[in-house]
Amino acid sequence: MSLDDPPAAAPPFAGAVRSVPFWLVDAFSGEAWRGNPAGVCVLDGPAPDAWMAAVAAEVNAAETAFLSPGAGPGEWALRWFTPATEVDLCGHATLAGAHTLWSYGLADGPLAFSTRSGVLRAEGRAGRVGLDFPALAAAPADLPAGVSAALGAPVRWAGRNQTNWLVELADAAAVRALAPDMAGLVDMGAQGLIVTAQGEEGSDFVSRYFAPAVGVPEDPVTGSAHCTLAPFWAARLGRDRLRGHQVSRRGGWVEVAVAGDRVVLTGEAVTVIAGAVRGW
Repeated sequence: MSLDDPPAAAPPFAGAVRSVPFWLVDAFSGEAWRGNPAGVCVLDGPAPDAWMAAVAAEVNAAETAFLSPGAGPGEWALRWFTPATEVDLCGHATLAGAHTLWSYGLADGPLAFSTRSGVLRAEGRAGRVGLDFPALAAAPADLPAGVSAALGAPVRWAGRNQTNWLVELADAAAVRALAPDMAGLVDMGAQGLIVTAQGEEGSDFVSRYFAPAVGVPEDPVTGSAHCTLAPFWAARLGRDRLRGHQVSRRGGWVEVAVAGDRVVLTGEAVTVIAGAVRGW
């Protein structure tokens, strides 16, 4: 089966076990083997929570997206699971899901995803995917001493929102050089830690994201973190349209546009595996 052609049906498993179409997609990258891998399962209806959790643990990507058809054209229910838990918001797996639906003829035109974070929308943009997400600004807050010690770098600014800590470091080199103590970040009192600094050549800002408490020690490229990074850097740089570079080992790029209480995240995606996963 070519990656360019959708499977007519999910390949069968032996016996009476159902087969669920599955793709692995590298999101926020135009190249395979870079960006952030996300599993994508396209269902014909609701699936058991325990099965989705087991699939996500087996895939062992930062997140796996589970899509099932909604009531109308372009409407889909969407849930995201890390290898350890279900999460409320995930950008790269949403981008991967939209890319999959369009690439394999499962949807046409704009998409509306019903999620735990409300309705999220996706549109195709010249071969890329644009996601309409909520802005999740961080308010100034004192970083806990244990988190600061685990981070191991001087912090220029710290704040948090309902999901994550956000810290600014002196420069991009400091962000790249980070080697935090993951055990010290498990009990940070938030899902994860976004670390950022003003950008280098080609980027307005750089970032990394650590979330060991939900089974993701370091996420390669984090769409939801850019819902916080976008308003933070828009205020500092005086521009609503910015380009972020997440400088993890795999690396990836996210274009952001702030519009009031919303952020549009734009990026590319590449399919690297197409097939099926064992059903329930």
